[in-house]
Amino acid sequence: MTDAPKAAAETNAVDAMLPIPKLAAYGMQHVLVMSAGAVAPPLIIGAALNLSAETVAFLINCDLFVTGLAILIQSLGLPGFGVRLPIIMGVSFASVGPMVAMAQDPTIGLPGIFGATIAAGLFGLAMRPFFYRLAAFFPQLVTGTVILIIGVTLLPVGIKWAGGGAAATDFGAPVHLAVAGLVLGVILLVSRYASGFVANVAVLIGLVAGLLVAWPLGLFNLEGLAARPVIELVAPFKFGWPTFHLSAVVAMCIVMMVTLVESTGMFLAVGDIVGKPVDKPTLTRGLMADSLSTLIAGVFNTFPHTSFSQNVGLVNMTRVRSRYVTAASGFIILAVSLFPKLAFVVASIPPAVLGGAGIVIFGMVASAGLKIVGEADLGDRRNQIVVAVSIGLSLIPMAAPNFFSATMPAWTGPILHSGITLGCISAILLNLFLNSDRLGQPAKTHDADGAPTPANAATPGPAALGRAA
Repeated sequence: MTDAPKAAAETNAVDAMLPIPKLAAYGMQHVLVMSAGAVAPPLIIGAALNLSAETVAFLINCDLFVTGLAILIQSLGLPGFGVRLPIIMGVSFASVGPMVAMAQDPTIGLPGIFGATIAAGLFGLAMRPFFYRLAAFFPQLVTGTVILIIGVTLLPVGIKWAGGGAAATDFGAPVHLAVAGLVLGVILLVSRYASGFVANVAVLIGLVAGLLVAWPLGLFNLEGLAARPVIELVAPFKFGWPTFHLSAVVAMCIVMMVTLVESTGMFLAVGDIVGKPVDKPTLTRGLMADSLSTLIAGVFNTFPHTSFSQNVGLVNMTRVRSRYVTAASGFIILAVSLFPKLAFVVASIPPAVLGGAGIVIFGMVASAGLKIVGEADLGDRRNQIVVAVSIGLSLIPMAAPNFFSATMPAWTGPILHSGITLGCISAILLNLFLNSDRLGQPAKTHDADGAPTPANAATPGPAALGRAA
């Protein structure tokens, strides 16, 4: 197949409407993969504020409600909003640290956090005239490096899940490792011996198998399910009118800028994976949807939203590119948010079950990044340095969480304490510094001896993209 028909086929795959049963299965697979990440921020904030179990459960419902809306906005789109790619949304973990700090101030509380979230959403919407410029800083080298960093920094999360979760008192117990190993083994067996639709839902089959084994072992604990109401509608401003505190607003606006940069790399990477490159208008719509989702989040008692990187690996693994699959996930999550019993079940999935799948999925994120980086010129020493140093810096928060705590001000936390953000910004700045003299010029490849040879196509840099229509 020539490049033009192949590109057209991939673009059509993104916009393809699948049969309802397949949409439901693929959509549920995405929901299960993102479930732990979706409910973690409300649990963390609830613990920081010493909230009751009922209040935390309500925060989870609010989180899921806005997550479902945000996914639908990104996947299906509204006029002026939505990247219209298979994107899963959720609460940004870059916001968790600042929100925990806000929670320590009794004058801020939840109304102050929600007020800062609303302000951050408005700030993001006001930045619309500058969104198109962000694409200029993400040539193939940077995009691939960022997605590789996302996979590398997520893998430890999957490993901790496989051990029973970082907070488990019996972390690494044989029962956790056995369940995680079972899930991983089922996924590998289905991927090896099945084909078509069954192979594409290998992760879902593995997760279900893990739950069936975890239940009799006592890991899948549904105690408290009966006490949850059958239906609970999410209401805006449940905790009172939002309040606005300068320090909280500034911190959350910094988080908003960080998440917009992360989302830019994510959108461009997903566009590469599904074969539908993201142009400037599409990028602008995607970032506007991020900002709108954050604004809606503050109104509906939850926290800043952004695209979820772990689901990128699922798209890359299954090769199911349809944006209607993630839209189906959005509808499922909306339904779950209205039925607290379902939300309770999703929130109760054992970490070990998620860990077995996480090792595969997060590894696939890294694999997608390697593929994109491999299409850049890694025979060039400067490009090698961009990749090497960016990955090295991204590992600092994971290897030494307190590395910057003693010397850097608190407002730098969203940047320096996130490996993804630190690595992303490093890749952008290193590429600008090391390749500033050849941005927008035709790329060169290098032979085995390191001698430069002209490439057939130009690699876009900030200068070239800045001039593009």
